[in-house]
Amino acid sequence: MALVELIRLPNGAEAELLRGRLESAGVHAVCFDAGMNIAESVGLLIPVRLMVLDEDLDEAKALLAEFDAR
Repeated sequence: MALVELIRLPNGAEAELLRGRLESAGVHAVCFDAGMNIAESVGLLIPVRLMVLDEDLDEAKALLAEFDAR
């Protein structure tokens, strides 16, 4: 069970919201580097990586597409 990157986001708040939506849909997710981009506009240099288990990647991508469609 390895973690793989689902998406990179420019700020930690957005990443945590998305992580929560994935978790509520049953997909475990974690944010990497959230503490590294707390300064304004640093997100472009150090984005937050949203990680999921490799076996959940396809489901997570489908959920992202569903979230974007709303």
